[in-house]
Amino acid sequence: MSQEKFPTLNLYYLYHIPGKKIGVTRDLNKRVTVTQGYKPDEYEVLDSSEDINYISDLEIELQKSYGYKVDRQKYNNLTNHKSNEMKLNVTEQTTTFPVSKIHLFKELLDNRDLEWETSLGMFKLSLEAIHWITANSHKSMYNDKRSYIYNKAFHEAFNDIEHTPKNIKISSKYELIREWARNRGIYDEGDSKTQYVKLMEEAGELAQAILKRDTPEIQDAIGDMVVVLTNLAELENLKIENCIDSAYDVISKRKGNMVNGTFVKSGDIHVHQTQNGSHKFMKL
Repeated sequence: MSQEKFPTLNLYYLYHIPGKKIGVTRDLNKRVTVTQGYKPDEYEVLDSSEDINYISDLEIELQKSYGYKVDRQKYNNLTNHKSNEMKLNVTEQTTTFPVSKIHLFKELLDNRDLEWETSLGMFKLSLEAIHWITANSHKSMYNDKRSYIYNKAFHEAFNDIEHTPKNIKISSKYELIREWARNRGIYDEGDSKTQYVKLMEEAGELAQAILKRDTPEIQDAIGDMVVVLTNLAELENLKIENCIDSAYDVISKRKGNMVNGTFVKSGDIHVHQTQNGSHKFMKL
């Protein structure tokens, strides 16, 4: 398909790569040819406009009409947030971050949920993605204040931005928490006593949420308590993973019964025989 020349105006172009996708860009050459690798005769421009809202609505409409994957956010919503986001340099092969490898984790956390388009699809900064990028990034050979990843490696690790990567273990969640706390000075300036006080505060919030039957707040409170316990363990030169393993080793061998809604181990249970001959378990 031949492409007509468009004047350099403040235009948004709605482009179509047959059999692949429909997208929007302000720079056809950079976005479609350089980044995604399609020559001008391999795509077509369906429409162009200076009205970002019009072109954004049309993009979604045509994505549905052509049967392509529909973007979760409209183009105009994505661009509205870009002024506060990390400026990335995306090529067909790599994504480069404007920060050194040593400071990359903190900057990625500050830009969590950032999305960017590559020739392999949309990438998103989830917590798992941040951990993977930090572990697999490379120092730029041209500028030590920049670092990069290979897009193909990221894509293969995650398959899709919504899925958990194949090589990320649950334990990495705790490492992410520790890295977050380390970057904020909690381990250098905090102590176990303050973390314990914080834990009690979170326990109080959990109690309130349970009484209100507020499921989202219950989830938040439990998550916050896990974070505090992870940091408390670290301040005591322990790992939360080892604490959990140790506790499980004990409870996995424990026998007992439910008494008044609570599991009570066998040594703490008294069996009382009622007048009708039945047995009632009582906690000592």
